Formats: sequence, C-alpha cells, structure tokens
Amino acid sequence: MSNRSAKIYFDPYLFFSLFALSALGLFFLYSASNADTSIVLKQSVYVFLGFAIMLSVSQADPDVFRRTSLVFIIFSVLLLGITFLIGPEINGAQRWVRLGPFSFQSSELLKLALPIFLANFLFDKRLPIQSREIVISLAVIFIAFILVARQPDLGTGLIVALSGLFVLFLSGLSWSFMGGAFIALIICSPLIWNVLLQPFQQQRIATLFNPESDPFGAGWNIIQSKIAIGSGGIFGKGFGEGSQTQLNFLPETKTDFIFSVIGEEFGFFGVAILLSIYFFVLMRCLYLALNARDRFCRLVIGGLTLTFAANLIINLCMVVGLLPVVGMPLPFISRGGSSLISLFFAFGIITSMGTHKKFLPQ
Repeated sequence: MSNRSAKIYFDPYLFFSLFALSALGLFFLYSASNADTSIVLKQSVYVFLGFAIMLSVSQADPDVFRRTSLVFIIFSVLLLGITFLIGPEINGAQRWVRLGPFSFQSSELLKLALPIFLANFLFDKRLPIQSREIVISLAVIFIAFILVARQPDLGTGLIVALSGLFVLFLSGLSWSFMGGAFIALIICSPLIWNVLLQPFQQQRIATLFNPESDPFGAGWNIIQSKIAIGSGGIFGKGFGEGSQTQLNFLPETKTDFIFSVIGEEFGFFGVAILLSIYFFVLMRCLYLALNARDRFCRLVIGGLTLTFAANLIINLCMVVGLLPVVGMPLPFISRGGSSLISLFFAFGIITSMGTHKKFLPQ
C-alpha cells in the first residue's frame, strides 16, 4: 500500500479545539438544564456521532465535493420540499423531518450545499467575476433564502443566504457592486418588512429598540438575558448558582440563551476562555484556507468559516440586545442535534479541503 493511500487526513489543532468546545458545551449544558443528565447524555451521543462524521468526511478528496456539488444542492432542496409536504408543524413552523425516533432540521444541509455549489460554479471564472455569474449566483442565493424563510425560519434563512454571499464575496466582487447592493437593500427594506417578514418577526425587530416597552411580553427575553450577563461580574456566581437561570427567569437556557447562563455563572473569565477558543478555531480555519491546494478549496473553507463566524456573532449580539431574537444556537454549546451534526460535517469538509494536497507526478 502506498503512503498516499495509507495517509489519514487530520488536523490536530482544529480537532482538539473543537473537542474543547464540545466538552465545555456539555459542561455548560449540565448547569443550564438544572443538572438533567438525560439531556447531557443525549447531547453526548450527538457529539460522539459528530466527531465520527467529521473524521470520515475529512478523508474524502476535495474533488468529490466539487463533482457532487450539484447533486448535493438538489438533494438539499428536495429535502426542504419534503419538509413542506410531510414535516410536522411545531410552534407554527415546518422545519423538521422525522427519521424514526430522531428529528432533523432539513435546512441545515443547505448551509453546506449552497457554498460548495457556488464555489464550484465560480472557482474557475476569471477575475473580476462578470455580471452573468453574479446574477446567477444571487438568484440561487435568493431562492435558497426564500425556501428557508417561508418555513418560517428567518434566522436560518439569513445564515443560508450569508453562506452563499460569503463565497460570492470571496470570488472577487468589486467594492462598487457591493456598495450598490447595500443601497438597493436599503431602498427595498420597506418591501422586505411588509412582504417577507411575519408579524411576530416584525415585533421582535421593533422590540429590539425598546424592550422596556413590553417588559413582561416581547421584551422579556432580552431584558432577562442582559440581567443575567451583567450580574455575572468578573468570575461569575458559580456553577449552578445563577439566579436568573435556576429560578427560570431566563428563557431557552439550553439553546438560544445558553451564553447568558455562561456569563452569569462563570462571568467575564469564563466568557473570555470560551471566546478565545472560538477565535483560535477561526484563525486555524483561516490558515487552512490560505494554504489550501486550489481556489475551489479556498472558497469553500472561506465560505464555511465565515458562515460559522456569522452564526456565532449573531447569537452573541442577540443575547446582549444588539440584534433581534431569531432563534440562533451558540455553535457547539447549545443543545440540539441537527445544528451540531451539520457543524461537524462542515468542519470535516474544511479539514478535507485544508489537508489534501496535490501530488506531483514522480
């Protein structure tokens, strides 16, 4: 057997930093769930499965993802269609597909399929990319966004759109085009507000600017989150000692607002450690992108990394009241199987793209 075929593609820096995030996630989840071991054990299964998927996916050659990018995005769209047809309605939204005892959020696949498809479409185009390529890419991104946003799931729809826009940006968009697009977005904002946004989504945005106007209703989540984070101080109140968390003042402590739990119980010190690991992961992915073997790999790594960063930033801004509540989990920390598995899948792809090199003929 040749050395090439026997090689295991593995990035230890990325692997162990993700292991640290996952371990901290289980630790924080134990406190956020009021020491419910069943929740932690179930999440541990997802973590173990996620690492297995990550290691398996990272062994695939990047050309496999390039050749199957069209099939991947078609499958993702079909899965969304199946969700619309037979998916159970939970809290007024159809986002899940049941697979026996498990449920999977179908839009998670689109966050991976869209950037890979666009990277394959754009990687061999001459710079700067032409208007035709830009229009086609924007059309694909818009369709993907609408499919997810109408579930309704504005938060995930936004992340899906950003995953495609990041690849388009990295492909060589001119600054003049981006400036024009930003102006067009501002002009179209009334249309977006009245047509795309549901009434409850409009209320969340309005509440962002003045949560105190409805402190026991729409503004409750943001107010309690700010109180929890602010009361943590430098070193926090201690493990399992957060009053906002343990007395159930803080909503969704296991998912969207778990960062507030961390801030209250572990303070600035605990938050700084967590954010330092996130920063290391992002810098490692940047290093892998800069040293990837070709433009396709660089675009995929860059797109997936920026999507991960956007997911993180949106959650952090949401819990401190800088963005409206959109239902965005904290990566590797929040409870949930679909988002966690898709994250491990994404980092498996990043590892594959960053560790496979072109072999020169001997």
